[in-house]
Amino acid sequence: MRTFIQLPKYVLLTALAIFFLSPIYVILVTSLKPLQEVSLSAMWSLPSTLDFSSYALAFEALAPHFMNTIYLVIPATILSALLGAMNGYVLSKWRFKGSEVLFTCMLFGMFIPYQSILIPLIQFLRSVELYNTIPGLILAHVVYGLPITTLMFRNFYATIPDTMIEAAKVDGASFLGIFRRIILPLSVTGFVVVAIWQFTNIWNEFLFAVTITNSGSQPIMVALQNLSGSQIVQWNVQMAGALLAALPTLLVYILLGKYFVRGLLAGSVKG
Repeated sequence: MRTFIQLPKYVLLTALAIFFLSPIYVILVTSLKPLQEVSLSAMWSLPSTLDFSSYALAFEALAPHFMNTIYLVIPATILSALLGAMNGYVLSKWRFKGSEVLFTCMLFGMFIPYQSILIPLIQFLRSVELYNTIPGLILAHVVYGLPITTLMFRNFYATIPDTMIEAAKVDGASFLGIFRRIILPLSVTGFVVVAIWQFTNIWNEFLFAVTITNSGSQPIMVALQNLSGSQIVQWNVQMAGALLAALPTLLVYILLGKYFVRGLLAGSVKG
């Protein structure tokens, strides 16, 4: 009886899953078709023969930019996570006069659109000679990621008892000593959440990448857009490139997804 009552819920969830996964099906099927079989009318049909040449062409075009993205994502994720952890530690356990105002101002940065800061950002990067470089793009992502990483870590550290910090202070532990010996070992779950969040956002980001870098410094998402060409769009190559570009973030969520959800729940109790 209980199963019969829950049947409509399972039917609805299955229908929604199929609906949301249908674009993935179209991308996968199109990437395996020869170009002559790719058309809007045959979008849902299976390929007559499996053609993996589109993956070879997409990989050849994206491979040089893949390493640019690795050089961008790893340092930017680590730096924004570490700085966000220290900010969250200070704002949650070392409160000072004006800390709430400072925290509110930092959160305001989450709501500033990328487009509104592009001109001053490019002018600043030119003045410090970081324009059209991976370090310049890293700096932009670290600064823009600080509000959300600070918020995540502040909420996460709010669940750590203050008595633990006070006991360390009584024992003579310094600010950095408490952070290194007590806070960091307890922050593994928080770092996983922030790392997944930042890794995904930076990997998939396009606007900063296309405006701050050009030619050999472009990340993979800009190279993916360039696959479309200017005359004939090879949709099978485009779809193969989209799958290859999305594969790293997909693997991250498959391997670490449960830790991501666990970390979000851990930081949602108080904050």
